[in-house]
Amino acid sequence: MEQVTIYGRSSCGFCVQAKRLCEARDIPYVWVDMIEKGMSKQDIAEKIGRPVYTVPQILVGNQYVGGFDQFYAYMRDHQSELAR
Repeated sequence: MEQVTIYGRSSCGFCVQAKRLCEARDIPYVWVDMIEKGMSKQDIAEKIGRPVYTVPQILVGNQYVGGFDQFYAYMRDHQSELAR
């Protein structure tokens, strides 16, 4: 699976769950803490090309997946790729 990019905040439970899901499945990921980086939701929106109302915002490679629920569903739907 391509590298996952997670935009979020350390204080966000769903953001932490997304990181843990990657770690549990040995999926390479980049964590972008919007507070540490001084990023706003608008900054993230400009990077991903769509409005941002919540975090996390997650990409697999260059493909936008969505928030945690969408990412979890994506992982479930792509289990065969993860088994390789």
